[in-house]
Amino acid sequence: MISFIQNLIDAISLGSIYALTALGIGLLFGILRLINFAHGDFITIGAYALIVPSADVTAKLLIGGLPLVVMVPLICLVVVVAALMSDVLVFRPLRRSTSPTLMIASFAVSYIIQNGVLMAYGSRPKAVDLWSGANTQILIGDLRVPMLQLIVLGVTLVLMTGLTLFLKKTPYGIQMRAAAEDFRMAQYLGVRGNVVIGMAFAISGILAAAVSLLYTTQSGSLSHTMGLPLALFAFVAVVVGGMGSLVGAVVGGFVIGIIVTMLQAYLPPDLRAFRDAFAFAFVILVLLVRPAGLVPARTTFERV
Repeated sequence: MISFIQNLIDAISLGSIYALTALGIGLLFGILRLINFAHGDFITIGAYALIVPSADVTAKLLIGGLPLVVMVPLICLVVVVAALMSDVLVFRPLRRSTSPTLMIASFAVSYIIQNGVLMAYGSRPKAVDLWSGANTQILIGDLRVPMLQLIVLGVTLVLMTGLTLFLKKTPYGIQMRAAAEDFRMAQYLGVRGNVVIGMAFAISGILAAAVSLLYTTQSGSLSHTMGLPLALFAFVAVVVGGMGSLVGAVVGGFVIGIIVTMLQAYLPPDLRAFRDAFAFAFVILVLLVRPAGLVPARTTFERV
């Protein structure tokens, strides 16, 4: 029983990472109908902004060496600026293009960011010691819970609550919801499309920055492709949860996290190498039963 609870805590912690990443992807899809595969590379930018540009294996902290109250806003600023620049330079000129065109553009942005990281930092993975004290074990009876997992869950709940309140209680949040419902009608009613989309990119950048800090602390290493697996699983979470539904993105993130962790824990040792194949097979089964996802979006209006 203790082993199962421990695995469940691990699953919820991993699901929190996927949920935050899926929120960033789902937010842009809801408004712009853009599947932004460069979102994983925004996570990479936030992680590499912590260290000094160098080809050394052991990284020297740059922004990561600053006090927490300074470091977190700076990392958020770096990632938000990168996200807004991608919108201004790439996606805004393609605003009236089709969704496949926007998706291909996101692949191009992803490729450019990865090669930019390679040029500045080299191709070798780097070891990073960030918040090592967060890995302290907390004893709850016979259960050992890493403090970092509690931090991940707490940060996820705070960010999801903050985003919910922003979308429901603030004028700009209401405009974003209106744009997600019917972009053209929202523009007719006075909503400025570029402002709303820019805010969506900024919020997705903040979510990517949070994931980069949490994931770097968990893994203790950096690579120029570190954001790709997160973006892939987050995209799967968005599809499973329901395209265009932020609640679905969160639900899908936790579902994928639980599936992956439980498969890793309970599959026979000879089959654990095929964990992801079993996970995606389960995704196919879910979509066969519920093609619109676990929490379908209320509308299916196309972007203008």
